[in-house]
Amino acid sequence: MDKLAAMQAFAKVVALGSFAAAGRQLGLTRSAVSKGVMELERILGARLLDRTTRNVSPTEAGLAYYGRCVEILGHIEETELHVSRLHDEPKGLLKLNAPMSFGASYLGPAVADFMSAYPELKIELALNDRFVDPIEEGFDVTVRIAQLEDSSLIARKLAPARLVVVASQAYVDRQGTPETPEDLARHRCLNYGHTTTLQRWQLTDNSERISAPINSVLCSNNGDVLRAAALAGHGITLLPTFIVGADIKAGRLQVLLQNFRPTELGIYAMYAPNRYLAAKTRVFIDFLADRFGPRPDWDECR
Repeated sequence: MDKLAAMQAFAKVVALGSFAAAGRQLGLTRSAVSKGVMELERILGARLLDRTTRNVSPTEAGLAYYGRCVEILGHIEETELHVSRLHDEPKGLLKLNAPMSFGASYLGPAVADFMSAYPELKIELALNDRFVDPIEEGFDVTVRIAQLEDSSLIARKLAPARLVVVASQAYVDRQGTPETPEDLARHRCLNYGHTTTLQRWQLTDNSERISAPINSVLCSNNGDVLRAAALAGHGITLLPTFIVGADIKAGRLQVLLQNFRPTELGIYAMYAPNRYLAAKTRVFIDFLADRFGPRPDWDECR
């Protein structure tokens, strides 16, 4: 029996006046309780209890030790309750990370509504389009838009991220409409990435996967930059509907190559594996999953 368990056993013996009664409350045998108290007496070098065949009573040293035990055990119980409540009630600081475009357009408004529901939470939201290691950088939740590979993180899918090939009517009137993925090599393309060379778009025709080379005249790691260029008539781009859905619905952009479906991505909430997932993290992820769901608002253009 460790020292804390022995202190609990001793306190129960004093409170109940019996080794057997203390054992019943603690789920221990009488002998286990007695051995625990004897171990305390050995460590302290003092007799804590006077034992007779009929009763057990604390010595003067035992009474003093009992008072401190009750105080210490009370602090421990209070601390455990406080930590337990942190896992039951969303409190404290919630650190979030998300891509720039999605974060500004959709996650920002979601966070504002979430704050109204949980005013005791403080939130830090970092938006950027670089790859983030949430464990190393201390984020509770990282929103990632991707085809997920194996990871040490836990991921929950919040919503699909459907991609579409789009261009403005002005561009189509001037340059024509691509009929097949192979035609993209002869068009001006606006590509998400870091370089204009050796770029391809992944499309499918029924079950056949097509890796189509493109002629990239602009690349950027921010979807809003590509959307602006497409709206200005500078080329064809491949973007998720959460960026261009409203433009398609309003007729500012039109969907091309509709018989060839781009590879679909997902929007995921990622967090570190933790047996005791904090309430703030669990509640926020549930909130996002309910808000976006399998058919999010931005897909109403389809």
